[in-house]
Amino acid sequence: MNYLGHLYLAGSDPDMQVGGLLGDFVKGPLRGDYPPRIEAGIQLHRHIDALCDGLPATRQLLELFPAPWRRYGGIVIDVVFDHLLARDWDDFHPQPLGDFCQTFYRTLASHREVLPERARAFCDRAPALRWLESYRDAEQIPRVLAHIGQRLRHAVPLEQAWPPMQPCAATFEQGFRASLAALNQAIAGPAAGITDGLCLDVAVRL
Repeated sequence: MNYLGHLYLAGSDPDMQVGGLLGDFVKGPLRGDYPPRIEAGIQLHRHIDALCDGLPATRQLLELFPAPWRRYGGIVIDVVFDHLLARDWDDFHPQPLGDFCQTFYRTLASHREVLPERARAFCDRAPALRWLESYRDAEQIPRVLAHIGQRLRHAVPLEQAWPPMQPCAATFEQGFRASLAALNQAIAGPAAGITDGLCLDVAVRL
């Protein structure tokens, strides 16, 4: 899951949502540098990433990638899953996507002082760009991948990884829905495995 998927799975707690985003910006051990619920959201983000990597649907999608791109397949899958979640948002969430995103942007801005530098850049730019909402547009997939590819240690034209996979679009949709259902079950509903700022171990067979 990419940004939007983690926000969705973080549930309705604003601090958990901020932590769900920060999981992509904060690395290493958590030592109380952030409020407890934000750190719980970061922990949940990491837990979801680990679960998602092991899902049968994710593994099956990775096998579809030709050898040159398979090592980057997980990145592509994350971005495509966010597109599918945004496109079909009304199937999964009662609040309209635009309202959900605008509420989150305001929540993130209210925490700006505690955000790391890169997350502050997202906080400042995302509302004007309608960053999260833009994932509904399939044309954003190669643009997002190109941006990510340029941020890798050794730049990669990652946008070239998606066009060969488009004939498998239906398989990606099936994999996305199976994965999202499995993740919701694994965490017993968004953020239900989190309490008092601690990520509880979830013993679920996927």
